[in-house]
Amino acid sequence: MIAPAMRKIVHIDMDAFYASVEQRDNPALRGKPIAVGGGENRGVTTTASYEARKFGVRSAMPGYMAKKLCPQLIFVPPRFKIYQEISRQVRSIFQEYTDLIEPLSLDEAFLDVSNNKHNIPYGMEVAKQIMQRVYAETQLTCSAGVSYCKFLAKVASGFKKPNGLTVIRPDQAEAFLEKLAIGDFFGVGKVTAAKMRNLGIHTGADLKQFSKLDLARHFGKSGRFYFDIVRGKDDRPVNASRVRKSVGIERTLEEDLASMDDIEPILINLIDKFYLRLQKVDNFGRTISLKLKTSDFQIINRSVSKDYFIKTKEEISRLSLILLEENLDSFDSIRLIGLTASNLEKEQEMLQNQQLELDLKELKNEEEE
Repeated sequence: MIAPAMRKIVHIDMDAFYASVEQRDNPALRGKPIAVGGGENRGVTTTASYEARKFGVRSAMPGYMAKKLCPQLIFVPPRFKIYQEISRQVRSIFQEYTDLIEPLSLDEAFLDVSNNKHNIPYGMEVAKQIMQRVYAETQLTCSAGVSYCKFLAKVASGFKKPNGLTVIRPDQAEAFLEKLAIGDFFGVGKVTAAKMRNLGIHTGADLKQFSKLDLARHFGKSGRFYFDIVRGKDDRPVNASRVRKSVGIERTLEEDLASMDDIEPILINLIDKFYLRLQKVDNFGRTISLKLKTSDFQIINRSVSKDYFIKTKEEISRLSLILLEENLDSFDSIRLIGLTASNLEKEQEMLQNQQLELDLKELKNEEEE
């Protein structure tokens, strides 16, 4: 067993993946600001090209806002089947180096290359070779982060985008994290980052001034995680058999809302982002759940299940709005709303494969007896 400090973890992240694919396949889009998504009226961007990002256009941004920031922005409809094919192509490159691969979505994955198939002694060299192979075979660039743990590898991959390679060695970790802006910590979202800034936490160095107890008091279970990661402690293994149990999204509201008229537009916008997330991980569920947190911090969870996988945005919207409408009498006002898909397709496939393996094993045992 390799000690955590000796592991070689690589995080590979494709650069502006969907937008880069569209620019690769359509020369007329190259060098221009584009956004892959539903358009400027009611749509949401999934990915923006680097030309668009210069104007502040980001993923999961409403189309009208993106167009306002960048009037010359070109909207391109997504082609998820193409993205899935390329993702499988990239995954096959990873598999030539290691079987310890933990995909996070179509465009990123962790790799444990401590004992890689080519016996390459340095994680940086493995990452460099993978980056070169990905470009040679797909004409797309990716960025890589290399370190001894998943958290640092993930942070490192975003440090020199696009087409960047960043290595964080164990002796560099704490100094690197102390200088890192709190908003750049993987796992610290916008709401948490804002809460941290209100507490005077702007960098990793500020975060280190808080005890584990203080962080747990302010951030619950996540507080203990923040306490460890800012000190470079992350022993989580790369989990090659990791299968999502659910895919979810939630939003804390700027002000408490009570009526259907006020909540419905927020939910519709959330559904757009939720559906893009389901498409990105290529995983749909049989169950859709609505989460509401009331103004007095009570949690309301309501679900609906089908005997098939719910794969259209129209049906997700219909079911979500029904769940909301049926439960309007359960609260005076809400401060948070969320959606989750569970009983996922890939989870069911894994369970079926495991059952098949058990059946085959039992059959073999019976034959041997």
